Amino acid sequence: MRSRTTIVTLALYALVGSALTSAGAQLIDRHALVTRHNVVLRQFDVENPLTVGNGEFAFTADVTGLQTFAEAFEQTTPLGTLSQWGWHTFPNPNGWNIDKFQFKEFADLHGRLVPYADVPGNRQTPEIKWLRANPHRLHLGKIGFVLTKADGSAAQTNDLTDIEQTLDLWDGVLVSHFKLEGQPVDVQTICHPTRDLLALRVVSPLLKRGRIAIQLHFPYGMGDTKTADWTKPDAHETVMMQSRRGGANIAEFRRKLDNDTYSVRATWTTGAKLTQVAKHKFVVTPAKDADALEFVCAFAPKPTSSRLPSFEQTRAAAREHWNQFWSTGGAIDLSGSKDPRWRELERRIVLSQYLTAIQCAGSYPPAESGLTYNTWEGKFHMEMHWWHAAHFALWNRLPLLKNSLGYYQSILPRARGTAKRQGYTGARWPKMTDPSGTESPSSVGPFLIWQQPHPIFYAELCYRTQANRATLEKFKDVVFETAEFMASYATWDEPTKRYVLGPVLQCAQEIFPKDRTLNPTFELTYWRWGLETAQQWRERLGLPRVEKWDDVLKSLAKPPVEDSKYLFAETATGTYSEKKWVNDHPSVTAALGMLPGPGVDRETMRRTLDWIWDNWNWPDTWGWDYPMVAMCAARLGEPERAVDALLLDTPKNHYRLNGHNHQRPGLTIYLPGNGGLLYATAMMAAGWSGAPKKPAPGFPDNGQWVVRWEGLKPAP
Repeated sequence: MRSRTTIVTLALYALVGSALTSAGAQLIDRHALVTRHNVVLRQFDVENPLTVGNGEFAFTADVTGLQTFAEAFEQTTPLGTLSQWGWHTFPNPNGWNIDKFQFKEFADLHGRLVPYADVPGNRQTPEIKWLRANPHRLHLGKIGFVLTKADGSAAQTNDLTDIEQTLDLWDGVLVSHFKLEGQPVDVQTICHPTRDLLALRVVSPLLKRGRIAIQLHFPYGMGDTKTADWTKPDAHETVMMQSRRGGANIAEFRRKLDNDTYSVRATWTTGAKLTQVAKHKFVVTPAKDADALEFVCAFAPKPTSSRLPSFEQTRAAAREHWNQFWSTGGAIDLSGSKDPRWRELERRIVLSQYLTAIQCAGSYPPAESGLTYNTWEGKFHMEMHWWHAAHFALWNRLPLLKNSLGYYQSILPRARGTAKRQGYTGARWPKMTDPSGTESPSSVGPFLIWQQPHPIFYAELCYRTQANRATLEKFKDVVFETAEFMASYATWDEPTKRYVLGPVLQCAQEIFPKDRTLNPTFELTYWRWGLETAQQWRERLGLPRVEKWDDVLKSLAKPPVEDSKYLFAETATGTYSEKKWVNDHPSVTAALGMLPGPGVDRETMRRTLDWIWDNWNWPDTWGWDYPMVAMCAARLGEPERAVDALLLDTPKNHYRLNGHNHQRPGLTIYLPGNGGLLYATAMMAAGWSGAPKKPAPGFPDNGQWVVRWEGLKPAP
C-alpha cells in the first residue's frame, strides 16, 4: 500500500503549528530562508551529485541533470533511480530461508539457551551471503544524455564548460547549464510529487545538429554499493512495446529479473524517435528541427495504462508541492546571529529537511543511504529509523513520520514469531531487514535491543500531536506487543533482587562482548521510559495497568555508576581508565538527551558528559552521535556545548555541498546524521518537556545567537 502525504494534509498540520512561534518574532521569510541555501555547483563534482525525489522514489544526477556520466561516480556516490517497491532477489536453488537457518544458541543469565541468527567470526558462507544480500533494492534504470562532439566522438566530463547547476529547493527543480564545444545546453529535471515519475526538458542548439539524445539503460540487480550490474545482459529481460496515442510518442518497457518484474512507461516530444541500440538500451533522438526535447518516464511495480503527465504538468505539481512544503511545518532562521557558524548550521538544517523529505519519508523505514544507492543491500536498519524520521513530528510534519509506521503492523506476526522462537512473549523487532521483516544474519544485528522501544516512542510522538482515541486505537497493538516483549526480555536476578538486561545483548555502543554485557545505561533508561509510556497508553484507553510491566518497572536495575559517572554498561568496569572503551557511539548520553532521562541523575550525567567531551575518540564516532551529545548538553543546561557538538570538527560530522553527511568511502551519505540534526535543533529551539521557560532554551543566550523559529513542537 503506497502512502503519500498530500498537500492538503500538510496544510492542515501547518494550521496547528502556526501558533507555535518564537516569542515576539515576526513571521520568518521562508522563501529567503530556503533559497539562500540552494545548492549551486560550478564544476563537475563526483562528491556532490544532486537528487530529486518524493519519499517513495528518487533520481540522483550529475551536473548534466541526468545520469550521463554515472561511471565517474562508482567510487563516491553512485547515481541511482530507486523506489520503495523496487527490490530484486537472486535465484535461490538451495532454498535458503532465515526460518531454516542454523541458529546459534547463547546462554542467558540463568543458562537458558536462546537461539540467534549469529554469524560467528563474521564468517561468510554462501548461505549467509545470500540471506544478507536478498532482497536488495534495485536500480530501476539509468537515464542519461548521449552527448556527441563535432568530430563524432563521445563527449567526456572534461568537455563540459561553463557549468552551473542549481538545486532550486523552493520549486523542487534541478536546473542544469553547461556548454559543449561552446554551445549551451539547459536542462530542467523534476520528480513528480505523487508518482514515481521523472520529467526533463533540454534546450540546446545541439539538438538540431543531432548531437544530443536521451538514453534509457536497464541493469541487472546488485546488492553492493554500485547498486546495478551492467555486466550480465543475458540475465534479465526488457520487452519494449511502442505505440502512438493522440500524436504523442509512448513506449512501455516490461522488465523481468529472475522472478521480479516491473514496468516503465515513457513519452517524449512529438517528432522525436525511439530506437533500441543494444540489449536493454534505448535512445530517444530529437526531430531535426527541434529547439527543445521533453521526456517523461514513469516507473511502476505493475503495468499501468494511466496517462502520463506532461513536463509542464509535472513542473506545476512539483512547484505546488514544494512551495507548500516549505511554507508549512517548522522553520528555524539563524540569520540574525553574530556567531559566524550560524550560516553553516542553518544550511545543514535546510538541506536536511529536503533530503529527509525525499529519502526518509516513504512507506518503509529508510536505508541509511536512503533512495540514492545501496549500503547494506539497501536494507533498513531499524535502530536507525528513529534518527531518520522521528524529527518529522517535531517539525510539524507528522504525516511524513506516519507514512512508515504501518510497517510495524505489517510485520507484527513475524516479530511475534521471533520472540516466541527465543522463548519470549510479545514482539521482537528485527534490526537489518527488508519489506518482509525478515532478520539478516549478523554477529551484531540480531543481538541489538535498543530498537525495541522505538515504536512506542513513535506512537507517543503521534499522540502528542493527535491526542485522541483514534491515535490510541491505531497504534495500541504495536505499543502493547512491544512492551510485552520488553517486560518478558528483562530477567529476574534473584541474588540482587532486580530485573536486568542481558546477557545476551549488543548495546548501542557496539564494542562490548554480547555474551557478557549486562545493563547498559541507555538501554536500561529506554526500557524504563518505554514500559511506563505503554502503561500510560493503557490508562488512556481505560485499561488496567499490566502487573508484570509494573513489576519490571519497580525492580529494574538502576543505571550503573563508577567514579561518580555512568558506566556505559554494568559489565564495562574500568570505563574511565581503559582507553579501549572510548570508541564507537557515546550512547550513554542518549539516556538524558534523546530520552527525557527517567531515573537518571543530572549531575552524574553532567560529569559523564564532561569526561566524554574531553576523552572520547571522536574520529571513531558516527553522524548521529553529535546531535545525540548536543541533546544531552541542552537538557543539562549547557547550550554552548550543544552547538559545539552539532558543529564538532571531526571526520564524520562533515556535510558536503549537497547537504549529505559524509562518513567514509563506501558510505558517502548517511541520513541518520541529517535526521538527528533536525531532531536536535528543533528541540533546542522549541524546547522539551520540563525545559526552561525561555526562548530557544537549547541555544546559547550569550548575544551571539538569534534564533527565530516557528511551527515546531517541543520534544518529550
